[in-house]
Amino acid sequence: MFSKAIRWFGASPPRILLLGFSFIIFVGALLLELPIASTNGESTPFIDALFTSTSATCVTGLTVFDTGSYYSVFGHWVILLLVQTGGIGFMTMATLFALILRRRISLRERLILQESLNQGSIEGLVRLVRKVIFYALAIETVGALLYTVRFMIDMPFGRAVYQGVFHSISIFNNAGFDLSGDAASFAKYSTDLYLNIVSMGLIIFGGFGFIVLADLFEIKSKKKLSLHTKVVLSVSAALILVGAIVIFIFEFTNTRSIGDSGFGHKLLVSFFQSVTSRSGGVSTVDIAELRQATQFFLIILMFIGASPGSTGGGIKTTTFAVLVGAVLAMIRGKEDVVLFRLRLAQERVYKAVTVTLFCIGLVMLGTMILATTENAAFLKILFEVTSAFGTVGLSMGLTENLTSAGKLTIIFMMFVGRLGPLTLTYALGPKAGRPLYRHAEGKIIIG
Repeated sequence: MFSKAIRWFGASPPRILLLGFSFIIFVGALLLELPIASTNGESTPFIDALFTSTSATCVTGLTVFDTGSYYSVFGHWVILLLVQTGGIGFMTMATLFALILRRRISLRERLILQESLNQGSIEGLVRLVRKVIFYALAIETVGALLYTVRFMIDMPFGRAVYQGVFHSISIFNNAGFDLSGDAASFAKYSTDLYLNIVSMGLIIFGGFGFIVLADLFEIKSKKKLSLHTKVVLSVSAALILVGAIVIFIFEFTNTRSIGDSGFGHKLLVSFFQSVTSRSGGVSTVDIAELRQATQFFLIILMFIGASPGSTGGGIKTTTFAVLVGAVLAMIRGKEDVVLFRLRLAQERVYKAVTVTLFCIGLVMLGTMILATTENAAFLKILFEVTSAFGTVGLSMGLTENLTSAGKLTIIFMMFVGRLGPLTLTYALGPKAGRPLYRHAEGKIIIG
């Protein structure tokens, strides 16, 4: 029976990814359950340790306990290691160790890497892994230095370095874990332009995806950007700008958030929430105090999420771009979806529609389950489920009050959101065979 299970999991790259993430989460839960992982020296209930381990590995940031006060230094480093592994991918980490040991990367391992990095082919994968590791460590190092310089104003040097390293890794990987102890992660820094810019920069770079980062850093040699990079940059910029404008308008007179602040402060807070809501997970205002219209708009941004091959979740910016392109093409009476004067294959459009409908179904399912198990307002439940699925980590305060059934539901949503709904389907579903026939064409009325 065990050998059959091993053969089943080893049958395809998606199944290996499923097994790998599950194994890392389980090991992380066992470590966080240890008395040494908590400041009070007591064992953490396994369900809570599993929740935190899943949240860290799936770079989400939803927590049952306050990370800064509940977990010890050992617990912090376990969380940080899970965030790093989950952010850049466990197969990327495994490949790094193989390269250090000068071991050859097999074809099977390249196929798993292809699935993990969401690539179309296995060509150049090892070079891409080297770039992923280099870019991640370089950006995290710069982020840690910039954070440390700022934190040194408020705390001793050693503590500033510790906080700088922790927040740089967490925020670049879009994990959302912080050591502040506030409902709004960086509330006391909401007017600090320097720290806001550093944090937004890390979130944006982490959300672009390593393929885009490689394209941007090598623009001099390549002379032009790929279609993927152009779409990611344009959609990300549009979502950030539109998001900031909408939040600014909705919250302009809300005294519980930014209503009493100056114009510059309102603008800064609006941009920060727009950036972080698509996967960052840290905030400079209490999300529960925002207007319902703003909270619902943040749900939309969280559902769209970051970009393919990044540390973020959601349906992804490219999927959103293809959907918008398909709608515009239909309105204009065109057959092809065209982005930047390039036609997309019909298979790409079908995949975008499939991913979106699948994700909507999962969010609806998770919301209905929590609406049954939890005694909370519907919008708060929908917000929490979408945050978990989009691996965002923003919360309206429901997470710490979840029942065991609610925690398991959120754990599942975080896991599916990080692994990807299609990857999970390919992993659990039977291998598709070659169709032996094609049905006759039929017609139905649409609209």
